Amino acid sequence: MLFCIFSFNRGQFLENCVASIEQCAPHARIAVFDDNSYDEYTRDVLKRIADKHAVIQPGHQSQRRLGGLYGNMQTALEYAADEDLVCYLQDDTQMVRPLTEQDMLAINALFDGDERIGFVSPCFLRGRNRQRDVSSMVFDSARQIYFRQGTRQSAGQNFSALLIMRPQRLLAKGWSFGRSEPENDRQAAALFGPMAYLKTPFAMWLPEVPTYRGKRKTLALKIAERQRRSGYFPFRILSDEDVTALRDRTPDVLPIAEDFLSCTDGDPKKPWAYHPMQDDRWLQKLSSVELALRRWFQRG
Repeated sequence: MLFCIFSFNRGQFLENCVASIEQCAPHARIAVFDDNSYDEYTRDVLKRIADKHAVIQPGHQSQRRLGGLYGNMQTALEYAADEDLVCYLQDDTQMVRPLTEQDMLAINALFDGDERIGFVSPCFLRGRNRQRDVSSMVFDSARQIYFRQGTRQSAGQNFSALLIMRPQRLLAKGWSFGRSEPENDRQAAALFGPMAYLKTPFAMWLPEVPTYRGKRKTLALKIAERQRRSGYFPFRILSDEDVTALRDRTPDVLPIAEDFLSCTDGDPKKPWAYHPMQDDRWLQKLSSVELALRRWFQRG
């Protein structure tokens, strides 16, 4: 399997993501698609990674900073066109357990057995969505996978930016990554069936990640990050006993990250958040007002 990692100005997180793949899937190949990071530490990390793995960046004429994710995902699709299996991860994610030959056989069998499968999620579920997922995740016992059904959410039913796919299957359908997750979810619904979720996932977003990445923060974002104690919280790699418990559980016990994963330096408050302002509409509105005022003064 080829792992494609999408990176921008998060050197510490990128190091962790690459190291987790090297530990958990030592025979896999890695390609980092970096969106012209300008943070000095990240650039040093990229130089070190390039000694062992491929590092691909847009040309220097690119104006993309944030918002370049899906363009880079399209570049990766074309780069990996001849690969059998490709897994997309991002710099603020990591692998959490070894990927075995049994896993690879099972994933290949999913794609071999159903042409309607376009995407497979490698990730655990988010604890903050527990109630929704308990009511919407349907287990297919024959194939040992879950599907999400009957939700009105704009993404996550047919597509996720963290995925496993067969490039030729997408290219044969004329797939081209759109500019947002909802747009890609709609395209996936039209071309394929629902996204498959592994019973025994192997990757996850890190919790409570700061949103610095070279942006000028709003006051509301600064407050939110302080309240959430945003920081760097990599996961412990699951032990053999942990993996056995994960594999052998009954399928009515969903693979929710907070129930199976822990961080190496203390767990943040649960349920974990993946954006500092995720739960605070007042701060979201305050941030929107500040951004609007910034644009107004810039035009003036």
